[in-house]
Amino acid sequence: MRNWRAKTAAVAVVSALALVTACGSDDNGSSDNGNGGGNDNAGNSSEEGADGSGLSGTITGAGASFPDPLFQEWIAEYSQNVEPDVTINYQSVGSGAGVEQFLGQSVEFGSSEEYLNDEALAEAESGRCEAVQFPVVFGAVVIAFNDPALDGLVLDAETIAKIYDREITNYNDDAIADLNPDFDLPDQEILPVHRSDSSGTTFVFTNFLSHEVSDWESKYGAKKEIEWAEGTLGGDGNQGVAQGVQQSPGGIGYVNQSFALEAGLPVAHVVNEDGEAIAPTLEATSAASEEAEVPENFQFTINDIGGEGYPIAGTNWIFTYTCDYDENTADIIKGFWTWAMESDRADELAEELGYAPLGAELKERVLAEIEKTNSGS
Repeated sequence: MRNWRAKTAAVAVVSALALVTACGSDDNGSSDNGNGGGNDNAGNSSEEGADGSGLSGTITGAGASFPDPLFQEWIAEYSQNVEPDVTINYQSVGSGAGVEQFLGQSVEFGSSEEYLNDEALAEAESGRCEAVQFPVVFGAVVIAFNDPALDGLVLDAETIAKIYDREITNYNDDAIADLNPDFDLPDQEILPVHRSDSSGTTFVFTNFLSHEVSDWESKYGAKKEIEWAEGTLGGDGNQGVAQGVQQSPGGIGYVNQSFALEAGLPVAHVVNEDGEAIAPTLEATSAASEEAEVPENFQFTINDIGGEGYPIAGTNWIFTYTCDYDENTADIIKGFWTWAMESDRADELAEELGYAPLGAELKERVLAEIEKTNSGS
């Protein structure tokens, strides 16, 4: 697998400098201008890019940590090899903060693992104009462990729910033993680690539990942020949860697959709708994504995954507006996300990190949706 963290660090330094220079910042890292996040200086240069189409300028997005490893790779590839005069800053602040900044018009685009519901769409329209939302990638939320000896441990939705509700507190519990007759389970207290910020990854995780376990649905529901049971540990972002698991004996946590891969964390096999214990592989995530029914408005979740599909699968959405960008900013937004959908290299980078690209038919629908950005201006 590519060592994306080294490149991410370099891009983050460049991005931070560009953000301060181009649009200033406040305590939340948001731009200061009052034009809905459209940077007044974005793309003012008329110079042709060395190898690109002549686009030049800076845009900023914010939101989910779930796709951040991939977005940093996409941004680096695009800025280095496609449009060298374009700078794209992506702030991995969590889905909740990303939606807040998007609706607050302090960034050019937002990102989340939960689509904008009708209430959020109405808020966007009342504050600015109609929002555009489209999926860009699928990914798995894995159950990761501190102990390498637990790699491949089988868990089902009910057992996971009871672990996070603190009904199951030891790895040698009978419910876990029944699912793993060939495991020598340790007499080890379980420490569940969860997101402490408003998180799309949490929404994907709790949506799975809510759909499968009625007690979880009635007590917690499917949300980006919930009131966790006592005896659990919080961490900021997928990286914070991964670190919490790594540093805590008995730790168990839910993270995007790419973070578990990068950290070398052992992961569970999760029982799907057909009773199959499925490892979180790229192929299993792709199989799950193929079962998603995607309506015209792109408001959907991935549930009832059977066959060879991994059952805790999610989608990342991008949010833009139909108005109020300057022309160059809109061209940069549309150019980047069009490249992400059309480029074979973008798909290769996704797969290297464990994400599943959209299928060809869905990509065509998304490309048409991207073109709605700034279409009302």
